[in-house]
Amino acid sequence: MVMGTAERRRAPEAAAGTGPGAPDHGIPASGRAVEVPEREPGSVQRELWTDEPARRRRLPDPVRTAAVRAVLVVAVTLVLAMVAFLCTMAGSWLAFPMVIGSVAGTVVATWGVLDVWVTRQVWNQRHGVVSVPSSTARAVRRERRRARRQARTAERAQERIHGRGRAGQLSHS
Repeated sequence: MVMGTAERRRAPEAAAGTGPGAPDHGIPASGRAVEVPEREPGSVQRELWTDEPARRRRLPDPVRTAAVRAVLVVAVTLVLAMVAFLCTMAGSWLAFPMVIGSVAGTVVATWGVLDVWVTRQVWNQRHGVVSVPSSTARAVRRERRRARRQARTAERAQERIHGRGRAGQLSHS
């Protein structure tokens, strides 16, 4: 912002809190406080910041990593394709190598996008996000719980067996 001559002359006054360019905060130049009128009862005070819940949950780390990698590969491929097009239009010798690079980049970009899809599917299967009764993760968790329960039951039975033998002893040997 460029200040004119008149604004530059008023700038020291505004900085000092006096003069016509100074903001009025309800404090007169004399330094005595003045009552500031209250807000009207019907007026609504808007908050400066309002937290809104996220519309979608954050992607899991492996999926996000794969997605970032895919976006970077796709971006580089698009740049290669644009350079190949411009080199072709200009009749440059660099056009052919750029076209070959664009084709290779397209293959790698396709792999990257498929990698995101597969990583997401694997993560969903392992962590049970899919709420389908046939979810693999749910069955795995159920099996783990059943195995833990059986192990605890067997451990308690062993403690009972060992505990009975000690109760009948008169001396420790």
